[in-house]
Amino acid sequence: MRIAIGGISHETSTFVKTPTTLKDFESGFGLFRGQAVVDRFTASNICAGGFIDGARKHGFEVVPVLWTFAYPSGLIVRQAYERLKAEFLQRLKLAEEADGPVDGVLLDLHGAMVVDGIDDGDGDFIAAVRTYLGSDRPIVVTQDLHGNHSQLRVNSADAIIGFDTYPHVDMAERGVEAADLIVAILRGEVRPVMALRQLPLFWNVICQVTANWPMSELMERVHAMESRPGILAITVATGFPWADVPDMGASVIVVTNNDRALARATADELGDWIWEHRQLWTTKPVAVKDAIRQGESIGKFPIVLADHADNTGGGSPGDSTEILRTFLELNLQDAVLLYMVDPEVVEIAYAAGIGQRISVAVGGKSDPIQGPPVLMDAQVMALSNGDFTYDGPMYAGLTGNMGRSAWLRQGGVSVVVVHAKEQPLGPAFAKTLGIQCEQMKYIAVKSAAHFRASFGRFAETIINVDAQGIQTHDFAKLKYCKRTREFFPLEIPN
Repeated sequence: MRIAIGGISHETSTFVKTPTTLKDFESGFGLFRGQAVVDRFTASNICAGGFIDGARKHGFEVVPVLWTFAYPSGLIVRQAYERLKAEFLQRLKLAEEADGPVDGVLLDLHGAMVVDGIDDGDGDFIAAVRTYLGSDRPIVVTQDLHGNHSQLRVNSADAIIGFDTYPHVDMAERGVEAADLIVAILRGEVRPVMALRQLPLFWNVICQVTANWPMSELMERVHAMESRPGILAITVATGFPWADVPDMGASVIVVTNNDRALARATADELGDWIWEHRQLWTTKPVAVKDAIRQGESIGKFPIVLADHADNTGGGSPGDSTEILRTFLELNLQDAVLLYMVDPEVVEIAYAAGIGQRISVAVGGKSDPIQGPPVLMDAQVMALSNGDFTYDGPMYAGLTGNMGRSAWLRQGGVSVVVVHAKEQPLGPAFAKTLGIQCEQMKYIAVKSAAHFRASFGRFAETIINVDAQGIQTHDFAKLKYCKRTREFFPLEIPN
């Protein structure tokens, strides 16, 4: 049994002006070909790592094709996507010519990929692989919790399996589940069919954390339904509202064993329950100063402020300045911001050297929406080439690189200034600079929820704030052009 693995993955924010190029795929999380896919992701907590674990479990031969992931940003340049898609198909063809046909394909995708001229990048890619394979060889796809799912994907794949957790600590587990399913298909044990239920719902990120109620109750319901006879998998996707595409929004996908009526009925049952409880999935935004006062009134430190409107993990530029400005205005002590994307300031710090003071305008350079730059008279505390190893549940077993980076400090306020647009999934990189986050009183992270997987181990108070930024959670401020439906809570009343 030979099964090909790979994928092209991106979470695309169409409200971000910076396009995503081929170089971004090469320099982001990486572009790996052939055996390099196996070498990179063996024993790692991502879906491709789970595919490899599944191969060991079931004894099938892995045929690694191409795997790439660019850090979230703006629209993918059409030429870059077409080149990657063509290379994936060509490498698959060459692998078959060399060693015989593959029996099926496991795809590690995201679910919110948008290409210039192609609103449904994931659907287009799955359909291209389907056209190559024909109708008789299975395709099983893993996708992020934040997918904007379409009928094209459901029609093109045999099964879609989404993450069950946010933060996403179950990626390898979902990869193994996908491997289990494709093996069962090839052995003739099951014949999957799917149903999609789309929901016109803006699902606030604070209400998506699966360890917390009400999301925990929803996932318990999902797992109970998955134990019913004939149900193979159920995916709840909360959607990615910063992609202006026709299929934007939450959804439910149900996979059954050759029972379309059951898939349809189950998708509608769960979709109806989510919709009936729609008020649970939204909450009012919290301003920065209000969040600080709230945290201080609780009196449990460190206080972590999640700057979800500038979440680099969702494509934001990472240079919004409201929180840094507020920290300085309030003259906070033992405060740190992770991370400010500002290569210009990094290079000034490098030129000055460790221990020197520099006068710089930090952040606020990508878009006026991100706020004006903050003038700082800061000391360069440390410099780094950006290398680090993930030490939390997400991406366990992998290394990362933030590019040339600097730790700057003015009074009691520190900021880590970086080249790479990657959210702080944990304190690992800050630790390489000498910052002990556990000893801080105030920590601001440009992340929505993934930071919880690591920072949650020592953070006493966590508050999501809606600071000024491109990826605001005040969805009325977003100017959609392709959204075709009315959504709760904007146009649809309670």
